[in-house]
Amino acid sequence: MVTYNEYLKNILKQILSSYNKLKEVEDKDEDLNYIKIEMLKINGFLKVVSNKIDIDKISLSNFSTIKSKFQHYLDNYYFEKEIETMASLYSNDLNRVKNMRLKILEALEGKNMMEDVEELIERT
Repeated sequence: MVTYNEYLKNILKQILSSYNKLKEVEDKDEDLNYIKIEMLKINGFLKVVSNKIDIDKISLSNFSTIKSKFQHYLDNYYFEKEIETMASLYSNDLNRVKNMRLKILEALEGKNMMEDVEELIERT
């Protein structure tokens, strides 16, 4: 049986995996759709973790810290609409695709969110 912390840790690993995939994108024509898919995965996992973290059930206070960072990200960044707009207008403009990917990465790295995810995975 999977413990509560292991469950959250596995979701954090999936977030980190999608984040790393975004970092490795080589900015080709077909990458905008790939970026969109990874972005949707990350947002979905962030929502799950934000909803599932119960401060009373967790043994590590870092989960509560990361919950607030995830919620801040979800409240302040919404790239899906921009990606949809780009897909119809600029999907072949590699510079715009690269800039979108870099902005997404910058937002994910804000407040050291991804560093905290990596540290939490290592410590749990």
